[in-house]
Amino acid sequence: MTTSVRFAPSPTGLLHVGNARAAIVNWLFARSRGGSFMLRLDDTDQARSNAEYAARIEEDLRWLGLGWDRFARQSDRLARYQAAAEALRAKGRLYPAYETEEELARQRALRRARRLPPVYDRSALALGAAERARLEAEGRRPHWRFLLEAGSTAWTDGIRGEVRIDAATVSDPVLIRADGTPLYTFCSVVDDIDFGITDVIRGEDHVTNTLTQIQLFHALGAAPPVFAHFALLVGTDGEALSKREAALSLASLRETGIEPMAVASLIARLGTADPVEPRQTLAELVAGFDLSRFGRAAARFDEAELKHLSARILHGMDFARAAPRLREIGLAAAGEEFWRAVRGNLETMADARHWWRVVAGPLAGVIEAPEYLAQAAALLPPEPWGGDVWREWTAALRERTGRKGRTLFHPLRLALTAREHGPEMHNLLPLIGRERAQARLAGRTA
Repeated sequence: MTTSVRFAPSPTGLLHVGNARAAIVNWLFARSRGGSFMLRLDDTDQARSNAEYAARIEEDLRWLGLGWDRFARQSDRLARYQAAAEALRAKGRLYPAYETEEELARQRALRRARRLPPVYDRSALALGAAERARLEAEGRRPHWRFLLEAGSTAWTDGIRGEVRIDAATVSDPVLIRADGTPLYTFCSVVDDIDFGITDVIRGEDHVTNTLTQIQLFHALGAAPPVFAHFALLVGTDGEALSKREAALSLASLRETGIEPMAVASLIARLGTADPVEPRQTLAELVAGFDLSRFGRAAARFDEAELKHLSARILHGMDFARAAPRLREIGLAAAGEEFWRAVRGNLETMADARHWWRVVAGPLAGVIEAPEYLAQAAALLPPEPWGGDVWREWTAALRERTGRKGRTLFHPLRLALTAREHGPEMHNLLPLIGRERAQARLAGRTA
Protein backbone atom coordinates (compact mmCIF):
# COMPACT_ATOMS: atom_id res chain seq x y z
CA MET A 1 0.00 0.00 0.00
CA THR A 2 1.29 3.44 -0.92
CA THR A 3 2.09 5.60 2.09
CA SER A 4 -0.27 8.55 2.39
CA VAL A 5 -0.10 11.24 5.09
CA ARG A 6 -1.78 14.55 5.69
CA PHE A 7 -1.04 17.88 7.31
CA ALA A 8 -4.32 19.30 8.55
CA PRO A 9 -4.02 22.78 10.07
CA SER A 10 -6.99 24.93 11.03
CA PRO A 11 -6.86 28.34 9.30
CA THR A 12 -7.49 30.20 12.55
CA GLY A 13 -4.05 31.78 12.93
CA LEU A 14 -0.49 31.87 11.61
CA LEU A 15 1.57 28.71 11.40
CA HIS A 16 4.25 28.52 14.09
CA VAL A 17 7.21 26.21 14.59
CA GLY A 18 5.04 23.58 16.27
CA ASN A 19 2.81 23.41 13.19
CA ALA A 20 5.92 23.41 11.02
CA ARG A 21 7.19 20.37 12.87
CA ALA A 22 4.05 18.38 12.05
CA ALA A 23 4.22 19.48 8.41
CA ILE A 24 7.93 18.75 8.00
CA VAL A 25 7.84 15.37 9.74
CA ASN A 26 4.84 14.22 7.71
CA TRP A 27 6.35 15.47 4.43
CA LEU A 28 9.72 13.81 5.08
CA PHE A 29 8.04 10.57 6.14
CA ALA A 30 5.98 10.47 2.95
CA ARG A 31 8.90 11.32 0.67
CA SER A 32 11.21 8.81 2.38
CA ARG A 33 8.70 6.10 1.51
CA GLY A 34 7.79 7.29 -1.96
CA GLY A 35 4.33 8.27 -0.72
CA SER A 36 2.00 11.24 -0.98
CA PHE A 37 1.55 14.31 1.21
CA MET A 38 -1.86 15.94 1.52
CA LEU A 39 -2.70 19.45 2.68
CA ARG A 40 -6.14 19.49 4.25
CA LEU A 41 -7.61 22.62 5.79
CA ASP A 42 -9.69 21.74 8.84
CA ASP A 43 -11.95 24.75 8.50
CA THR A 44 -15.34 23.59 9.78
CA ASP A 45 -15.16 26.17 12.57
CA GLN A 46 -16.54 28.97 10.41
CA ALA A 47 -16.54 31.47 13.29
CA ARG A 48 -12.76 31.27 13.64
CA SER A 49 -11.57 30.12 10.20
CA ASN A 50 -10.23 32.86 7.98
CA ALA A 51 -9.49 32.88 4.24
CA GLU A 52 -6.44 35.07 4.81
CA TYR A 53 -4.97 32.58 7.26
CA ALA A 54 -5.67 29.77 4.78
CA ALA A 55 -3.68 31.64 2.14
CA ARG A 56 -0.86 32.29 4.60
CA ILE A 57 -0.67 28.57 5.43
CA GLU A 58 -0.11 27.76 1.77
CA GLU A 59 2.46 30.57 1.52
CA ASP A 60 4.36 29.28 4.56
CA LEU A 61 4.44 25.72 3.25
CA ARG A 62 5.75 26.89 -0.11
CA TRP A 63 8.41 28.94 1.70
CA LEU A 64 9.52 25.75 3.45
CA GLY A 65 9.52 23.93 0.13
CA LEU A 66 6.78 21.52 1.19
CA GLY A 67 4.70 20.93 -1.91
CA TRP A 68 1.54 18.86 -1.57
CA ASP A 69 0.15 16.16 -3.82
CA ARG A 70 -3.50 16.57 -2.82
CA PHE A 71 -5.57 19.34 -1.30
CA ALA A 72 -8.97 19.48 0.41
CA ARG A 73 -11.08 21.76 2.58
CA GLN A 74 -13.38 20.29 5.18
CA SER A 75 -15.88 23.07 4.51
CA ASP A 76 -16.43 21.50 1.08
CA ARG A 77 -17.33 18.13 2.60
CA LEU A 78 -20.18 18.91 5.01
CA ALA A 79 -22.63 16.66 3.16
CA ARG A 80 -20.20 13.76 3.56
CA TYR A 81 -19.98 14.30 7.32
CA GLN A 82 -23.76 14.44 7.56
CA ALA A 83 -24.03 11.08 5.78
CA ALA A 84 -21.42 9.57 8.11
CA ALA A 85 -23.32 10.91 11.13
CA GLU A 86 -26.50 9.28 9.90
CA ALA A 87 -24.65 5.97 9.61
CA LEU A 88 -23.51 6.27 13.23
CA ARG A 89 -27.02 7.14 14.40
CA ALA A 90 -28.36 4.07 12.63
CA LYS A 91 -25.87 1.94 14.54
CA GLY A 92 -26.79 3.53 17.86
CA ARG A 93 -23.33 5.07 18.26
CA LEU A 94 -24.35 8.74 18.03
CA TYR A 95 -26.81 10.09 20.59
CA PRO A 96 -28.28 13.52 21.42
CA ALA A 97 -27.40 15.30 24.66
CA TYR A 98 -28.89 18.55 25.90
CA GLU A 99 -26.77 19.74 28.83
CA THR A 100 -25.49 23.31 28.83
CA GLU A 101 -21.85 24.11 29.50
CA GLU A 102 -22.79 25.21 33.03
CA GLU A 103 -24.55 21.92 33.73
CA LEU A 104 -21.62 19.91 32.41
CA ALA A 105 -19.22 21.92 34.57
CA ARG A 106 -21.31 21.10 37.67
CA GLN A 107 -21.32 17.42 36.72
CA ARG A 108 -17.53 17.40 36.46
CA ALA A 109 -17.14 19.20 39.78
CA LEU A 110 -19.42 16.70 41.55
CA ARG A 111 -17.49 13.75 40.14
CA ARG A 112 -14.19 15.24 41.24
CA ALA A 113 -15.62 15.75 44.73
CA ARG A 114 -16.46 12.03 44.78
CA ARG A 115 -12.92 11.21 43.55
CA LEU A 116 -14.27 9.95 40.23
CA PRO A 117 -12.89 10.74 36.77
CA PRO A 118 -14.53 13.97 35.53
CA VAL A 119 -16.13 12.26 32.53
CA TYR A 120 -19.62 12.64 31.12
CA ASP A 121 -22.13 10.48 33.03
CA ARG A 122 -24.22 9.56 29.96
CA SER A 123 -27.40 10.85 31.57
CA ALA A 124 -28.67 11.78 28.09
CA LEU A 125 -28.97 8.08 27.28
CA ALA A 126 -31.73 7.77 29.88
CA LEU A 127 -33.91 10.43 28.27
CA GLY A 128 -37.10 9.21 26.65
CA ALA A 129 -38.73 10.67 23.57
CA ALA A 130 -41.11 12.77 25.64
CA GLU A 131 -38.30 14.26 27.73
CA ARG A 132 -36.28 15.10 24.63
CA ALA A 133 -39.33 16.73 23.08
CA ARG A 134 -39.85 18.81 26.24
CA LEU A 135 -36.24 20.01 26.23
CA GLU A 136 -36.42 20.95 22.58
CA ALA A 137 -39.71 22.78 23.20
CA GLU A 138 -37.80 24.85 25.78
CA GLY A 139 -35.45 25.89 22.99
CA ARG A 140 -32.62 23.48 23.64
CA ARG A 141 -30.91 21.93 20.66
CA PRO A 142 -28.88 18.75 21.12
CA HIS A 143 -25.22 18.24 20.61
CA TRP A 144 -24.33 14.75 19.49
CA ARG A 145 -22.00 12.43 21.38
CA PHE A 146 -20.23 9.29 20.18
CA LEU A 147 -20.94 6.27 22.39
CA LEU A 148 -17.59 4.74 23.29
CA GLU A 149 -17.40 1.00 23.74
CA ALA A 150 -16.34 -0.13 27.21
CA GLY A 151 -12.87 -1.51 27.81
CA SER A 152 -9.41 -0.54 26.69
CA THR A 153 -8.32 0.54 23.25
CA ALA A 154 -4.74 -0.28 22.34
CA TRP A 155 -2.47 0.48 19.42
CA THR A 156 1.20 0.28 18.51
CA ASP A 157 2.33 3.86 18.22
CA GLY A 158 5.06 4.60 15.67
CA ILE A 159 6.99 6.61 18.27
CA ARG A 160 5.61 5.74 21.72
CA GLY A 161 5.32 1.99 21.26
CA GLU A 162 2.43 0.14 22.87
CA VAL A 163 -0.30 2.48 24.12
CA ARG A 164 -3.47 1.46 25.93
CA ILE A 165 -6.27 3.75 27.17
CA ASP A 166 -9.34 2.72 29.15
CA ALA A 167 -12.55 4.21 27.76
CA ALA A 168 -13.79 4.71 31.34
CA THR A 169 -11.28 7.56 31.68
CA VAL A 170 -12.64 9.45 28.67
CA SER A 171 -15.96 11.20 28.08
CA ASP A 172 -18.11 10.22 25.13
CA PRO A 173 -16.84 12.92 22.76
CA VAL A 174 -19.06 15.51 21.15
CA LEU A 175 -18.89 15.00 17.39
CA ILE A 176 -21.50 17.56 16.32
CA ARG A 177 -22.26 20.85 18.04
CA ALA A 178 -25.79 22.03 18.78
CA ASP A 179 -25.57 24.33 15.74
CA GLY A 180 -24.89 21.31 13.54
CA THR A 181 -21.15 21.97 13.07
CA PRO A 182 -19.12 18.74 12.92
CA LEU A 183 -15.97 18.73 15.05
CA TYR A 184 -12.36 17.86 14.34
CA THR A 185 -12.35 14.39 15.90
CA PHE A 186 -15.20 13.26 13.66
CA CYS A 187 -14.27 15.02 10.41
CA SER A 188 -10.66 13.84 10.58
CA VAL A 189 -11.69 10.21 10.69
CA VAL A 190 -14.14 10.56 7.80
CA ASP A 191 -11.49 12.35 5.75
CA ASP A 192 -8.76 9.85 6.61
CA ILE A 193 -11.03 7.04 5.44
CA ASP A 194 -12.08 8.74 2.22
CA PHE A 195 -8.58 9.91 1.28
CA GLY A 196 -6.89 6.63 2.17
CA ILE A 197 -4.55 8.06 4.82
CA THR A 198 -2.24 5.27 5.96
CA ASP A 199 -0.26 7.08 8.67
CA VAL A 200 -1.31 9.82 11.08
CA ILE A 201 1.73 11.56 12.58
CA ARG A 202 1.01 14.34 15.07
CA GLY A 203 1.79 15.78 18.50
CA GLU A 204 1.34 13.90 21.74
CA ASP A 205 -1.51 16.22 22.74
CA HIS A 206 -3.67 14.06 20.45
CA VAL A 207 -2.90 10.74 22.16
CA THR A 208 -6.23 10.60 24.02
CA ASN A 209 -8.10 11.53 20.82
CA THR A 210 -6.68 8.39 19.27
CA LEU A 211 -8.84 6.13 21.44
CA THR A 212 -11.95 7.87 20.14
CA GLN A 213 -10.76 7.92 16.56
CA ILE A 214 -9.82 4.24 16.47
CA GLN A 215 -13.31 3.40 17.69
CA LEU A 216 -14.75 5.76 15.08
CA PHE A 217 -12.82 4.04 12.30
CA HIS A 218 -14.23 0.70 13.39
CA ALA A 219 -17.78 2.10 13.76
CA LEU A 220 -17.59 3.42 10.19
CA GLY A 221 -16.36 0.08 8.91
CA ALA A 222 -12.76 1.05 8.22
CA ALA A 223 -9.36 -0.07 9.47
CA PRO A 224 -7.48 2.63 11.43
CA PRO A 225 -4.24 4.05 10.06
CA VAL A 226 -0.93 3.72 11.87
CA PHE A 227 -0.67 6.43 14.53
CA ALA A 228 2.53 8.08 15.74
CA HIS A 229 2.71 10.86 18.33
CA PHE A 230 5.84 12.96 18.78
CA ALA A 231 6.66 14.95 21.91
CA LEU A 232 5.79 18.64 21.88
CA LEU A 233 8.37 21.38 21.55
CA VAL A 234 9.45 23.41 24.56
CA GLY A 235 11.74 26.41 24.84
CA THR A 236 15.16 26.39 26.45
CA ASP A 237 13.40 27.28 29.71
CA GLY A 238 11.19 24.20 29.45
CA GLU A 239 8.07 26.28 28.81
CA ALA A 240 5.67 25.08 26.11
CA LEU A 241 6.21 26.97 22.87
CA SER A 242 2.46 27.33 22.43
CA LYS A 243 2.62 30.22 24.89
CA ARG A 244 4.91 32.11 22.54
CA GLU A 245 3.39 31.23 19.19
CA ALA A 246 3.16 34.80 17.86
CA ALA A 247 6.90 35.39 18.20
CA LEU A 248 7.68 32.03 16.60
CA SER A 249 5.32 32.15 13.65
CA LEU A 250 6.85 31.18 10.33
CA ALA A 251 5.91 34.62 9.05
CA SER A 252 7.95 36.31 11.80
CA LEU A 253 10.93 34.00 11.20
CA ARG A 254 10.80 34.77 7.49
CA GLU A 255 10.66 38.51 8.18
CA THR A 256 13.77 38.32 10.37
CA GLY A 257 15.70 36.58 7.60
CA ILE A 258 15.76 33.01 8.87
CA GLU A 259 16.49 30.56 6.06
CA PRO A 260 13.67 28.06 5.41
CA MET A 261 16.17 25.22 5.30
CA ALA A 262 17.33 26.20 8.78
CA VAL A 263 13.79 25.63 10.06
CA ALA A 264 13.59 22.30 8.24
CA SER A 265 17.10 21.17 9.24
CA LEU A 266 16.51 21.92 12.91
CA ILE A 267 12.95 20.69 13.29
CA ALA A 268 13.57 17.48 11.36
CA ARG A 269 16.13 16.43 13.97
CA LEU A 270 14.72 17.85 17.21
CA GLY A 271 13.72 15.05 19.53
CA THR A 272 15.97 12.50 17.81
CA ALA A 273 19.42 11.20 18.65
CA ASP A 274 20.74 12.55 15.34
CA PRO A 275 22.91 15.67 15.19
CA VAL A 276 21.43 18.87 13.79
CA GLU A 277 23.39 19.81 10.69
CA PRO A 278 22.90 22.56 8.09
CA ARG A 279 21.31 21.13 4.96
CA GLN A 280 20.87 22.92 1.66
CA THR A 281 17.99 20.83 0.31
CA LEU A 282 15.02 18.86 1.61
CA ALA A 283 16.30 15.89 -0.39
CA GLU A 284 19.27 15.68 2.00
CA LEU A 285 16.85 15.49 4.93
CA VAL A 286 14.73 12.84 3.23
CA ALA A 287 17.77 10.63 2.77
CA GLY A 288 18.43 10.48 6.50
CA PHE A 289 14.89 10.53 7.84
CA ASP A 290 13.78 7.78 10.21
CA LEU A 291 10.65 8.21 12.34
CA SER A 292 11.86 5.54 14.77
CA ARG A 293 14.67 7.91 15.80
CA PHE A 294 12.20 10.20 17.58
CA GLY A 295 12.09 9.80 21.35
CA ARG A 296 9.39 10.48 23.90
CA ALA A 297 11.18 13.27 25.80
CA ALA A 298 10.18 16.88 25.17
CA ALA A 299 12.24 18.43 22.37
CA ARG A 300 13.91 21.75 23.19
CA PHE A 301 13.69 24.48 20.58
CA ASP A 302 16.40 27.13 20.82
CA GLU A 303 15.94 30.30 18.78
CA ALA A 304 19.65 31.07 19.05
CA GLU A 305 20.45 27.65 17.59
CA LEU A 306 18.06 28.33 14.72
CA LYS A 307 19.74 31.66 13.91
CA HIS A 308 23.19 30.08 14.05
CA LEU A 309 22.05 27.26 11.79
CA SER A 310 20.53 29.75 9.36
CA ALA A 311 23.85 31.59 9.07
CA ARG A 312 25.73 28.31 8.53
CA ILE A 313 23.40 27.44 5.66
CA LEU A 314 24.24 30.74 3.98
CA HIS A 315 27.94 30.13 4.54
CA GLY A 316 27.73 26.84 2.65
CA MET A 317 25.35 27.98 -0.10
CA ASP A 318 26.68 27.81 -3.66
CA PHE A 319 26.17 30.64 -6.10
CA ALA A 320 23.63 28.81 -8.24
CA ARG A 321 21.30 28.63 -5.25
CA ALA A 322 22.17 32.14 -4.04
CA ALA A 323 21.79 33.98 -7.36
CA PRO A 324 17.96 34.13 -7.48
CA ARG A 325 17.92 35.14 -3.82
CA LEU A 326 20.34 37.98 -4.54
CA ARG A 327 18.11 39.16 -7.36
CA GLU A 328 15.15 39.19 -4.98
CA ILE A 329 16.94 41.69 -2.73
CA GLY A 330 18.01 43.95 -5.60
CA LEU A 331 21.53 42.60 -6.18
CA ALA A 332 21.14 41.25 -9.70
CA ALA A 333 24.60 42.57 -10.59
CA ALA A 334 26.30 40.61 -7.82
CA GLY A 335 28.36 37.80 -9.31
CA GLU A 336 29.88 34.59 -8.04
CA GLU A 337 33.12 36.22 -6.90
CA PHE A 338 31.16 38.62 -4.72
CA TRP A 339 29.07 35.81 -3.25
CA ARG A 340 32.06 33.63 -2.48
CA ALA A 341 33.79 36.60 -0.86
CA VAL A 342 30.98 37.63 1.49
CA ARG A 343 28.83 34.56 2.23
CA GLY A 344 30.95 33.54 5.23
CA ASN A 345 30.14 36.84 6.94
CA LEU A 346 26.37 36.80 6.48
CA GLU A 347 23.83 36.20 9.21
CA THR A 348 20.91 36.76 6.84
CA MET A 349 20.69 37.11 3.09
CA ALA A 350 19.76 40.78 3.53
CA ASP A 351 23.25 41.38 4.99
CA ALA A 352 24.62 40.94 1.46
CA ARG A 353 23.32 44.45 0.71
CA HIS A 354 25.80 45.90 3.21
CA TRP A 355 28.74 44.17 1.56
CA TRP A 356 27.55 45.11 -1.91
CA ARG A 357 27.70 48.74 -0.81
CA VAL A 358 31.26 48.10 0.38
CA VAL A 359 32.39 46.80 -3.01
CA ALA A 360 30.19 48.95 -5.28
CA GLY A 361 29.69 52.12 -3.22
CA PRO A 362 28.97 54.81 -2.49
CA LEU A 363 30.88 54.48 0.76
CA ALA A 364 32.88 56.88 2.92
CA GLY A 365 35.77 55.07 4.55
CA VAL A 366 37.08 55.72 8.05
CA ILE A 367 40.39 57.54 7.94
CA GLU A 368 43.04 56.46 10.41
CA ALA A 369 46.72 57.40 9.85
CA PRO A 370 46.16 59.66 6.78
CA GLU A 371 49.86 59.90 5.90
CA TYR A 372 50.14 56.12 5.79
CA LEU A 373 46.98 55.90 3.66
CA ALA A 374 48.47 58.45 1.21
CA GLN A 375 51.50 56.18 0.86
CA ALA A 376 49.17 53.22 0.36
CA ALA A 377 47.27 55.03 -2.40
CA ALA A 378 50.50 55.83 -4.18
CA LEU A 379 51.58 52.18 -4.09
CA LEU A 380 48.31 50.73 -5.43
CA PRO A 381 49.26 48.45 -8.36
CA PRO A 382 47.83 49.24 -11.78
CA GLU A 383 44.87 47.24 -13.03
CA PRO A 384 43.95 44.62 -14.15
CA TRP A 385 44.03 43.04 -10.70
CA GLY A 386 44.31 39.36 -10.00
CA GLY A 387 43.70 37.44 -6.82
CA ASP A 388 47.15 38.28 -5.42
CA VAL A 389 46.81 42.08 -5.53
CA TRP A 390 46.19 42.45 -1.78
CA ARG A 391 49.23 40.35 -0.89
CA GLU A 392 51.44 42.17 -3.39
CA TRP A 393 50.22 45.62 -2.27
CA THR A 394 50.59 45.02 1.47
CA ALA A 395 54.02 43.44 0.94
CA ALA A 396 55.15 46.61 -0.82
CA LEU A 397 53.68 48.72 1.99
CA ARG A 398 55.43 46.63 4.62
CA GLU A 399 58.77 47.15 2.87
CA ARG A 400 58.21 50.88 2.34
CA THR A 401 56.80 51.80 5.79
CA GLY A 402 58.10 49.10 8.12
CA ARG A 403 54.57 48.52 9.41
CA LYS A 404 53.31 45.04 10.16
CA GLY A 405 50.40 43.28 11.78
CA ARG A 406 47.51 45.44 12.90
CA THR A 407 49.25 48.74 12.13
CA LEU A 408 49.69 47.57 8.54
CA PHE A 409 46.28 46.09 7.84
CA HIS A 410 43.75 47.81 10.13
CA PRO A 411 43.90 51.35 8.64
CA LEU A 412 43.48 49.86 5.17
CA ARG A 413 40.40 47.86 6.13
CA LEU A 414 38.79 50.89 7.82
CA ALA A 415 39.43 53.16 4.84
CA LEU A 416 38.28 50.66 2.23
CA THR A 417 35.28 49.12 4.03
CA ALA A 418 34.44 51.45 6.97
CA ARG A 419 34.22 48.31 9.11
CA GLU A 420 36.41 46.77 11.78
CA HIS A 421 35.84 43.25 10.58
CA GLY A 422 34.51 41.42 7.57
CA PRO A 423 35.39 39.21 4.63
CA GLU A 424 39.02 38.63 3.73
CA MET A 425 40.47 41.73 2.15
CA HIS A 426 42.27 39.73 -0.54
CA ASN A 427 38.76 38.81 -1.79
CA LEU A 428 37.23 42.28 -1.39
CA LEU A 429 39.94 44.47 -2.89
CA PRO A 430 39.60 43.18 -6.49
CA LEU A 431 35.85 43.73 -6.24
CA ILE A 432 36.28 47.31 -4.93
CA GLY A 433 38.59 48.20 -7.79
CA ARG A 434 41.46 50.68 -8.06
CA GLU A 435 39.41 53.84 -8.66
CA ARG A 436 37.16 53.39 -5.61
CA ALA A 437 40.10 52.23 -3.49
CA GLN A 438 42.14 55.36 -4.27
CA ALA A 439 39.20 57.65 -3.52
CA ARG A 440 38.44 55.99 -0.18
CA LEU A 441 42.10 56.04 0.87
CA ALA A 442 41.99 59.80 0.25
CA GLY A 443 38.89 60.21 2.39
CA ARG A 444 36.44 60.65 -0.49
CA THR A 445 33.10 58.86 -0.80
CA ALA A 446 33.23 56.32 -3.62
